[in-house]
Amino acid sequence: MTTDSFAAAQQRIAARRLSRLAEVQRDTGARKQQLLTIRSRIRLPGTEFGLGLLDWLKDGKGTRPAFRVGQLDAELLDDELLDLLKNQIGEGLKLFGSTLIQDWNSEAILLLRATLFKLSIWDHNASYGASLQGLEYRRVDGSKPFAWQKAVYGLVIVGGRYGWSKWEQQLIDKNNIWSSITNFASSVHDIASLVSFMVFLVNGRYRTLLDRVLRLRLVVPSNQVRREVSFEYLNRQLVWHAFTEFLLFILPLMGINRWRRLLSKAWRKAKSLTTDEDEKGELSFLPERTCPICYQEQNPTSAEQIMSMTGGISGSVETDITNPYESGCGCKYCYVCLASRLADGEGFNCLRCGEVIRECHPWSGDVIEAKKTVTFQSDDGVDQLDDE
Repeated sequence: MTTDSFAAAQQRIAARRLSRLAEVQRDTGARKQQLLTIRSRIRLPGTEFGLGLLDWLKDGKGTRPAFRVGQLDAELLDDELLDLLKNQIGEGLKLFGSTLIQDWNSEAILLLRATLFKLSIWDHNASYGASLQGLEYRRVDGSKPFAWQKAVYGLVIVGGRYGWSKWEQQLIDKNNIWSSITNFASSVHDIASLVSFMVFLVNGRYRTLLDRVLRLRLVVPSNQVRREVSFEYLNRQLVWHAFTEFLLFILPLMGINRWRRLLSKAWRKAKSLTTDEDEKGELSFLPERTCPICYQEQNPTSAEQIMSMTGGISGSVETDITNPYESGCGCKYCYVCLASRLADGEGFNCLRCGEVIRECHPWSGDVIEAKKTVTFQSDDGVDQLDDE
């Protein structure tokens, strides 16, 4: 094939492509014209406004759909921060009175909201929740908001909510014209907020009704900002939860009571080795009629402090021995007190003599029969016969 014939073939192929493209364009134009004709025939009066409104709702000038969730999360984070600070202030004010936070609840919330607004939106054009989501308040043209816009925003968010709450408290249990007007205004506001929220779900522009009125939007301040969520706190929570579940599973298998008894036994042995043999118990000064265990439970103060304050110990009805039992060392206790201390089977150090008590038995009593002396007269003198 010569060069001239090859060039002619290329020209014929290009001409065919151009003719096919023109034919496709003609068919597309004809279809569009046909659709417009059909729409003009079936369009009802007044639908131009509806179609325009639909086009306005679908306007793509709003934020990207992914950041609608971020805007809603920012509001939730702000509410959680407010509740957290309110609880902390309530715990602190309990020291000055249990009913103080209840009496001044509205004023405390007003102060918190004013402080948070000044430190966040007024200074940095973004609340703390919005900052965590990487968002910032901007005007429609993308510039920072004016001072008057932020002032009106703070006046409504801080002062408006406080004033409305106090107004509703004044109208509680009242049935007058002001109460009806207040209920009607609340209903209108709720309906308007619902409509504004539905529009926000469509185009993602204005999160709240106040943002729509002031023409303020939560947007990403820079296109280079990357939405990175930190899972550090979640990881710590998962690790701690897993560790807690492991302890709850393994501790019953280890026998905590058994280990506790072994440790207490080892401690008593070590303590007995370091003490002198003639050393008495910590409550050796008590009278014999007093139960040391009852006295220890009712008087947690140390023996030295008691002796220094009172100069001596006297028995009382509350600490007297009831149903006396004798321990292995010979000291007397209440049966209930002694049995409760010996229930674990390891014994305990006597509070009177310091010896280890591991057993007990009923007390035989301290009644000693007096010796009988019989005297009789005999011829040789006086004889005595002792009868045991």
